[in-house]
Amino acid sequence: MGQQGYRVRRARTADVRQIKELVEPFVQQRILLGKETVVFYEAVQEFRVAEDASGRLIGCGALHVIWEDLAEVRTLAVASDWVGRGVGHALLDRLEDDARELGLSRLFCLTFEVGFFGRHGFADMGSETVDPSVYSELVRSPDEGVAEFLDLARVKPNTLGNTRMVKRLS
Repeated sequence: MGQQGYRVRRARTADVRQIKELVEPFVQQRILLGKETVVFYEAVQEFRVAEDASGRLIGCGALHVIWEDLAEVRTLAVASDWVGRGVGHALLDRLEDDARELGLSRLFCLTFEVGFFGRHGFADMGSETVDPSVYSELVRSPDEGVAEFLDLARVKPNTLGNTRMVKRLS
């Protein structure tokens, strides 16, 4: 446990129900996309969680690989009573470390929290595109995150208004 009163660790299957509960208020506010419980289990190895001294989950975030050099930061959420105490920053830092360990050079996110991600070196993608040969591969993916990255029309409507941001890792 760090001096800040929480620690960040790899998620376990036993955390999935708490992750879903943590994310639910953001789904209701249309800030995050809702996912079925089974999807959280399928992606549990992508997640890092933050827990307080009592073992309660107070934050989560996932790193989803999209391509050889690219991953999406997903489902980054912090419990309301822990907002502003560095939990989101600690989770994002850990996800960036994970990305570097995997050999990735770019991170992508779709977010309303432009200021938060901007402070971490993410910038609005604007009309940035990908190499046509890579695009032709990515477009075959059924994954919504890939669709968001490519800005395809099949992206769910409740993501409209979010900003596509990208960060180049050093």
